Parts: sequence; C-alpha cells; structure tokens
Amino acid sequence: MEHFLKPSDTLNTNRLKTLVISEVAIGATALIGLNQVWYADYPRSDFHFINDNAEWLQMDKAGHVFSAYHLGSFGANALKWSGSSRKSQLLYGSTLGLAFLTTVEVFDGYSANWGASLGDVIANVSGTALFVSQDLLWKEQRIVPKFSFHTTPYATARPTVLGSTLSEQILKDYNGQTYWLSANIYSFAKTSKIPKWLNIAIGYGAEGMITGNEEFVNTIFLPESKRYRQFYLSLDVDLTKIETKSHFVKTILTIFNTIKIPAPTFEIKGCGGSKLHLIYF
Repeated sequence: MEHFLKPSDTLNTNRLKTLVISEVAIGATALIGLNQVWYADYPRSDFHFINDNAEWLQMDKAGHVFSAYHLGSFGANALKWSGSSRKSQLLYGSTLGLAFLTTVEVFDGYSANWGASLGDVIANVSGTALFVSQDLLWKEQRIVPKFSFHTTPYATARPTVLGSTLSEQILKDYNGQTYWLSANIYSFAKTSKIPKWLNIAIGYGAEGMITGNEEFVNTIFLPESKRYRQFYLSLDVDLTKIETKSHFVKTILTIFNTIKIPAPTFEIKGCGGSKLHLIYF
C-alpha cells in the first residue's frame, strides 16, 4: 500500500493509463447515474439559462466553489501520483472539477424544471482558479475551502426539499452548512515559531431558509423563521501539515482536510448581533 500510494518521481505510463481509464469510467458512471436519479423523471427542453443568483442566499454558489476546488485538487494530485509534469497537473488535473461540473450544468440547461446557471459557472471557475492561482503564485495551497455541517429544525419543516435523513440534509439543508476559507498562518510567516498546522478560518453560512427565494414562516414548526446571513471567525487545523512518513496516513489526512475542525468560533449575524460558540461545527 505504501509503495502504491507514493507519488512517482518520473512519468509512470501504467499509472497514467490506469488513472485516465478510472477517471473516465467513474465520471461517466456518475453522470449516467445522475441523469437517471435526478433528470430522467422530468421533461426535457431546449437549452436555456436561468438566473438563480438570489436563491438560498448564495449558499449553493459557495458549494460550487468548494466542489470545483477539491475536485481540481484531486485531479492535480492524481496526476502528481502518476509522475506527470506540474504543467499537466495544472492543465488537465486541476480542471477536472470544472469539466465535470460544467457537464452537470449542461444537463441542467436541457431540463425543463431547471436551467443552466451563469452564477454556477462563475462559481465553478472561481473554485478552479483558487487552486490554480495559489499553485502558480506560491507552489502550495495556503488557503483551502472547507465544509462543516450541523442539523437544523428547518429540514423538519420541508423534508422533501431539505432532506429527510442525515445524509440528505448534509447535501440539501443549506441552513446547516457552513463554507470556510481556511488559511495556514505559518505559510504566510515561515520565519515565525507558529505551529505549521495552525490555521485561521473565515466562514459563511445562512439560516431561516425553507424556500430558495421567499421568506417563509411555518406557523407549526418555525413561527419566528427569518432569513439571514452568518459570518464566522474561527481556528482550524491544516491536517496536511502534520508530519508523517506514511503515504497512507498522508492520503487520509488530505481527504479529511476538506472538513473544518470543530473549534471556538465567533459569529456575526446578518440580522444583527453576534455570538461566541465554545465549539462550532
């Protein structure tokens, strides 16, 4: 396992072939499955755009940035594992997320119930650009998008949209999602004695959303529901900065570095007021 996970120093054609075939197969399977589960039961239409930039207080757009960044990061690291050049990692690996999410956007564009979103496209490009620009500027990723989630009572009010199970709510309940930009402090001050793994994170969330566009007060479940934005400041850990010689452990740490570590957090509410969380996730 250790030998298998260790990146190749030079181009390994067998690894590259395996990687390309695997990515094509997984991507095709994912798109076919998505079409059957999400689009097949709804009518098709001519390709069209919609303007959904005001929906869900832009939480869905933050999700697109997060997804495009990490799919691109995976693509670049996978090509690094195969021994491909840094140029190939940036050109073909880091754009993996953009290519996949653009295809999904095309599916949306041909669905009568949805439509392609220019805002989604911009968010996808932004996520990819965040990865590529840091690699070009610093040759490392100093600022990483991260995700955290907590359950909320809003899903109970509308489970068909916000999810009826925990796994569905993680994906659908924007009220419980928080998206972060986690910056590694040591990377910006390498002569300091600051721990290499210590990060500071700025988060964005929103609450009170049962529909995408309208304020909705559910007199049974949520008599005082109000939509508002949330801004957070917290500490975090860059798991990739934890020193280990094991490539297996490095891989696990890289995967879990997409998730924000629970920590004391200061919240500023968009509706007014602030709150200190001893532990927020």
